[in-house]
Order: sequence, then structure tokens, then C-alpha cells
Amino acid sequence: MSELAESTGVSVASIKYYLREGLLPEGARRSATQAEYDDAHVRRLRVIRALIDAGVSVAETKRVIATLDDPPARGHDLLGAAHAAVTPLVGDGIDVSAAEKLVTRIGWQPGMCDPRVLGSVAAALQGLERAGFTPPGEVMTVYLESIQRIARAEIEGVPTESPEAAVNYVVLGSVLVEPLLLALRRVAEQIASAERFGDGRPTTRTDGDVSDR
Repeated sequence: MSELAESTGVSVASIKYYLREGLLPEGARRSATQAEYDDAHVRRLRVIRALIDAGVSVAETKRVIATLDDPPARGHDLLGAAHAAVTPLVGDGIDVSAAEKLVTRIGWQPGMCDPRVLGSVAAALQGLERAGFTPPGEVMTVYLESIQRIARAEIEGVPTESPEAAVNYVVLGSVLVEPLLLALRRVAEQIASAERFGDGRPTTRTDGDVSDR
């Protein structure tokens, strides 16, 4: 176990906790006090740490691990299970009719999506409605067209050599790439704002973040 900790940078105490929680499988016993761990344990431990470090709860991480250990037969179902593992659960009674109408515009049909994922769209739309904010129609069209292009590019990149590789790609891509997409959106908005409302050049900042030299 000490060698596993050294090779992954995860403390022995954390490894023991993951073993107790069933996140990490037991090593092959060599004696009453020693177990042998292999590359599969190293890969699994790195997935666990990536998820937890990204803010995924232990319960959600368990769902990811369960998907890895017992993957659905169809690749599409595997994708849905992986997404569901890291998508917050919304109330069972949530009205998804507006969400269904919206995602129909990007090709959705009944049965295509995991209910939890569709529910998250419904929850987001309800949040917009409560705030009294409706994205302009042309902006929503751009959202849908852009997200469809992103999704198709990402699915083209899903590895097919094993269920574990596919789940790792989908789950870690969802958890770790979504913050990057949000950050890039904000950068792009500020660039577009500078182009529309300014002269397109960096603005001098007193905090030293950006300076016009």
C-alpha cells in the first residue's frame, strides 16, 4: 500500500478510506498484513482522486465506480449511466415538458436521454423563469447549435477499446471540462464586449491583471 501511495501521490490514510468505502478493490493478499496492488488499482485511484478533487461527492463517485464495474452492454446506455452518475438529482415531480420542447431542436426523441440529465435541463429552465430572464431567441439558437457541435465532436472522441476507458472519458470530461467551457465562455464574452463597446484593445487595469503596454 505504501508503494501505491508513493506512485499515485495519494496518502495511505486516503487509500484505506477508499477501500473501506468500496471505491477501490482490495489487493491480492500475500499475508495477513500485506496485499499486492497493480496498475488497475493505480488507474482506479487516479479516477477517484480526479473526481473527488473536482468536487464530486463520495456517493456520486460510488455511482461512477459501479458503472465501471458493471457497465451496460450498449455504448449509448454506458454514456447515459456515466452522465447520470455525476448529474445532480432533481425532484421526481419536476415538469420536463419545456425541456423536452427545447431539446427537440437538437434532435431529442423520447428514450434518448437519461431522465436525470433531462431533469437538469428542466431545473435550469425553471431557474431562468423564476428570475424572469429569457435568453433572446437568436441567442438560444446559437446555444443549441454550438452545444450540438461540441457534443458531436466529443462523442467522436470517445474511446472504444474498453468500457472503463469510455466511462473515464465521459465522466472526467463532464466533471473537469465543464468548468473550462464556462471559463472560456466568460473570456469570449469579454473579448466580444471589447470588440463591440471598446476599441478591441486591452483595457488598463489597476489590479495588474491586464495592462496596455
